Amino acid sequence: MSKFVGPDGQTAKNEEELAKHISLVKVTLQGTPEVEADQQTVFALVSAILAEGLLPLLVDHIHRLPFEARKDTQTIISNVFRFRSPGSTSSEPDALREVIRKQPEIIIALCKGYERRESASPCGGILKEALKWDAVAAVILYDEPLPDGKTVDIYNDVDTSAPASGRGVFWSFFGWIDKSSFEVSADAFDTFRLLLTKHKPLVAQYIGTNFDLFFERYNDVLIRSESYVTKRQSIKLLGEVLLDRQFYEVMTRYVDSGDNLKLIMWQLKDDRRMVQYEGFHVFKIFAANPNKSYEVQKFLIMNKQRLLKFLPNFLADRTDDDQFNDEKAWLVKAIGNLPDSTAALTPPSQQSSAGMGAQQAQAQVRS
Repeated sequence: MSKFVGPDGQTAKNEEELAKHISLVKVTLQGTPEVEADQQTVFALVSAILAEGLLPLLVDHIHRLPFEARKDTQTIISNVFRFRSPGSTSSEPDALREVIRKQPEIIIALCKGYERRESASPCGGILKEALKWDAVAAVILYDEPLPDGKTVDIYNDVDTSAPASGRGVFWSFFGWIDKSSFEVSADAFDTFRLLLTKHKPLVAQYIGTNFDLFFERYNDVLIRSESYVTKRQSIKLLGEVLLDRQFYEVMTRYVDSGDNLKLIMWQLKDDRRMVQYEGFHVFKIFAANPNKSYEVQKFLIMNKQRLLKFLPNFLADRTDDDQFNDEKAWLVKAIGNLPDSTAALTPPSQQSSAGMGAQQAQAQVRS
């Protein structure tokens, strides 16, 4: 197959012939509704694809292929990534394990498929299936630009306690989500969301190490996005993450910030009702924390009367949403129980750890 992509990077002139060869490889790997794939032939073909270095060739040039050939190429790579030889005891499929250990740059190249409209969907489809495995998520999270141009070896080169530079491929997702066309943005967000929610312990540790950088990007690029869809989905994802027990330490740090509270409260006044609704579910986490930080307490108390006027009529048309109305009634009561003045607030130097209080907040919000 390598003969169809010349050294100048151009695909063969005869696109029809190229598409036929790619389709033949696809059928050999996955069979047809009438004929199952022969496992010995599949093993030989997968071995040949790996040995001949066809995976990086396919990924790098997938955007040049005709539409149907791009779909077939997605199927080919996904089938290779799924392949297990008989008797394999590895946690990852055989070919995917080899890619992660010897050619992790293929995973990075798949992510960079979001840089082109033609490659976004097929590369995204491959990624979303490959992200079933922790090691693939780790390759994306811990990618860093290296002087020799190689991709980080997650088994030997990663110090999980070292902060990220913000220049690895993971951080590119923020721009792909915010600045791309609707189709590319939506696909990139789906992959981003899957990465954050599928491998929670791994991601919680990563965000904990890179907390300030992560939420600087998340708040400024996603929640403040001019795109309605990006803004709404990002606020919703934030609420899901903060309420997940695996992200407990991330939640406690996030709700300690007065700036984060101000940002979320602005979403309550957005013109779009679904943005308001998703913002409400994050705002209630701040309000439910019985050990609020000094700056959060101060800001809520200073806005107490405004909130008590605003909240009773907030999304008043959701009359059939009993859970929302119960939560809103509880929130009004919680705000009403705040002091009327900041005079009695405990200065930051005298505050105790908010850990147990935040844990109670999670339980209270869930109940």
